[in-house]
Amino acid sequence: MVLETQRLRIRPLVPDDAPFILALLNDPSFLEFIGDKGVRTLDGARTYIAEGPMESRRTRGFALDLVEERLSGEPLGICGLVKRPALDDVDVGYAFLPAFHGRGYAVEAVGAVVVDSRRLGLKRLAAVVNGANGRSLSLLRKLGFRREGKIRLGEGEAEVELYLFDF
Repeated sequence: MVLETQRLRIRPLVPDDAPFILALLNDPSFLEFIGDKGVRTLDGARTYIAEGPMESRRTRGFALDLVEERLSGEPLGICGLVKRPALDDVDVGYAFLPAFHGRGYAVEAVGAVVVDSRRLGLKRLAAVVNGANGRSLSLLRKLGFRREGKIRLGEGEAEVELYLFDF
């Protein structure tokens, strides 16, 4: 399944996207605001794609997807839906390389994913964000998410902000 917006194409990740995923998961802003996924090699990136997004799409019908510029096909980031054990609701996740921050790509991609997620029959979506990530906090408010409070996604994990979006 592919989503298209005016400027973007959002499509399933495939093993050939490993070089981009390796760069994204090791970008300093990803490490700071999202966390270290421990992916350090192309083979590790292929495994991450296969065992994460591809497996989620196979078993749940949704996943994190690649966001690319529609005309050039240049990869910009990832965006899609995730089901975390610590949350009752499906949540929207996203990350973009810093070169593409401040251009409205994240708002465009997340907005498209939120609209498309209605096909799943969900009553609401969640989003979790590091409280120090002002850009993401602003994006969620702009799209109509409301702050619910702080939570921990696991034992020993740092607190994150929980936002909800009701359909």
